[in-house]
Amino acid sequence: MPRTSAASGAAATAALPASFEQAMEELEQLVARMEAGELPLEASVAAYKRGSELVKFCAAQLEKVDSQVKLLEGDMLKPFQATDAGNEDD
Repeated sequence: MPRTSAASGAAATAALPASFEQAMEELEQLVARMEAGELPLEASVAAYKRGSELVKFCAAQLEKVDSQVKLLEGDMLKPFQATDAGNEDD
């Protein structure tokens, strides 16, 4: 039995985006449609819910990248910190 287009649409919107950029693009489209008043009330509520999911996804991605950057910065600074510590004994 084939899926209805409404079921397919619900399944598609429930999936997490493949990337931060895709999430931002979808979020921008949702906001534009909501601001333009293109959506009926129920669709607006669904769009708001989806937007909340996208915001959480983006925040998690940013937090993950922030942790990676801090880790990389720490690794890059270790040689300098060791050199500075050695110079303090002079």
